[in-house]
Amino acid sequence: MQEIKTQLKTALTEYAAVAKLLPGDIFVVGCSTSEVLGDKIGTAGSEDCARAIFETLEEFCKEHGIFLAAQCCEHLNRAIIIEKEAYEKYFGLTRVNVVPMPRAGGSFASAVYRGMKAPVAVEKIRAHGGIDIGDTFIGMHLHQVAVPVRVSIFSVGKAHLTLARTRCKFVGGERAHYNEELM
Repeated sequence: MQEIKTQLKTALTEYAAVAKLLPGDIFVVGCSTSEVLGDKIGTAGSEDCARAIFETLEEFCKEHGIFLAAQCCEHLNRAIIIEKEAYEKYFGLTRVNVVPMPRAGGSFASAVYRGMKAPVAVEKIRAHGGIDIGDTFIGMHLHQVAVPVRVSIFSVGKAHLTLARTRCKFVGGERAHYNEELM
């Protein structure tokens, strides 16, 4: 577990240097502990592995003043677990009634739910950045426009690692033309 925590911490440190997340931003995490341990996604979840990953992510989020958002597995339609404080800050989130469990929601989301002070489940969010550990497809929970962030770590344990930040859409620029009647 220590190697997993070290790999993740290295990736997050490198990510933070380029991602430009601001205090209060949301950082979404999708994680397959099965993949981390070398098994097929959804087949061999590990609560110990989930706890180790959560502890590392919680430390990272506290250090940067950002909100952690944990993506549940497909059996819960990839619902998101966040702190009540984030739910209250970001208006318009649809709260759902579910408690993730290791075999229905995933070991990681379950660990996050148990580890947060006041967890809330929501249907979806638009996060400012995120990490996908084991190809769990967090893209549906990122703001447009998602931009990949490359770090020196390609995997956590045996799970493929992908990181992303988001940026505002570009709508204009020096070559843009505008309808004068609409100005």
